[in-house]
Amino acid sequence: MNFAVLQFPASNCDQDAVHVLKNVLGQSARLLWHNERSLGNTDAVIIPGGFSYGDYLRTGAIARFSPVMQAVQQFAANGGPVLGICNGFQILCEAGLLPGALIRNRSLQFRCEHIFLKTATTDSPFSGQIPLDKLLRVPIAHGEGCYFADEATLAGLNAKQQILWRYVNAQGERTEQANPNGSLENIAGICNEGRNVAGLMPHPERASEGLLGSADGKLIFESLIYWMEKRLAAKAA
Repeated sequence: MNFAVLQFPASNCDQDAVHVLKNVLGQSARLLWHNERSLGNTDAVIIPGGFSYGDYLRTGAIARFSPVMQAVQQFAANGGPVLGICNGFQILCEAGLLPGALIRNRSLQFRCEHIFLKTATTDSPFSGQIPLDKLLRVPIAHGEGCYFADEATLAGLNAKQQILWRYVNAQGERTEQANPNGSLENIAGICNEGRNVAGLMPHPERASEGLLGSADGKLIFESLIYWMEKRLAAKAA
């Protein structure tokens, strides 16, 4: 599979994503500068974490106007899979590809720690290979990770099973103490109605090798690769 990992001024998790895709998972992955207007030969897009444009105005607010995002919009409209991680999640919300917004953490502090995630549904390209009883231990690193949406949007996300991951404690319980940023309903990641665009605040690329203390995040990338391979096989049949 051919992955395009977007690169904005001040992206800092782009190389991590490429490393995991190429060296851990054996896929083709390349960096794509924000000024590019075409995705080229791309099967999936990863929008990595960092501080695009220095987080000026607000997180993701400038990056969403980068030329490459027009190509991403079209790619997603055609059913192409797009995954936004941390700042990438923020950019997707600013671009209108995902509903809701990411605002300042409840504590008003930058949080950098390991948390536990519980998969809410396996009905998505990004979670299909994750056992529902499997808790994912992955790190977070953000100052604006509090997911917020109005009541109607939140109701829609629940009704259409668009919430993919929630913050939980080590026992898998959705508690206030397990919520590191104050996100509504402990939401850590969501997808769009078409289920081909997803975003999450935790960093699966930083938890894809045992050397880093956890390889749980690899399941998210493996789910996406499995889904793409299955779709490719169906087209060839």
